[in-house]
Amino acid sequence: MTKLSFTMENYLEAIYELSGDEKGARVSDIAERLNVTKASTNSAMSTLAEKGLIVNEKYGEIFLTAAGRSQAEFTSKKHHIIRKFFIDILKIDVGTADSDACAIEHVISSKSIEAMQEFLREDSVKIVSVNY
Repeated sequence: MTKLSFTMENYLEAIYELSGDEKGARVSDIAERLNVTKASTNSAMSTLAEKGLIVNEKYGEIFLTAAGRSQAEFTSKKHHIIRKFFIDILKIDVGTADSDACAIEHVISSKSIEAMQEFLREDSVKIVSVNY
């Protein structure tokens, strides 16, 4: 997997979420989703294209390559597991859970994600008392 900055991972994830199986994403939609300028988005698209993660048609749609889709799916999966853990287990409100998951998804280890996912799979949640 290509090592990307947090910002580039966010762009890749936005493309993934905005595009369907055969559909691409538009620069204006990506910029709006991430609350950035079209110029910043175009610059990021050039970087992602150079890394072979997207195909960027001039003035057209942006499509993920197989490598780009794989990386975007991985980032998106981490986001959703963290978000679900925060909401379902820690009872954090949706807005906070979503923004925190977005920040954490870039630095959390796969081992921690797997542990969260396994915890969420358990039939009953065991509450552990901690003595201070």
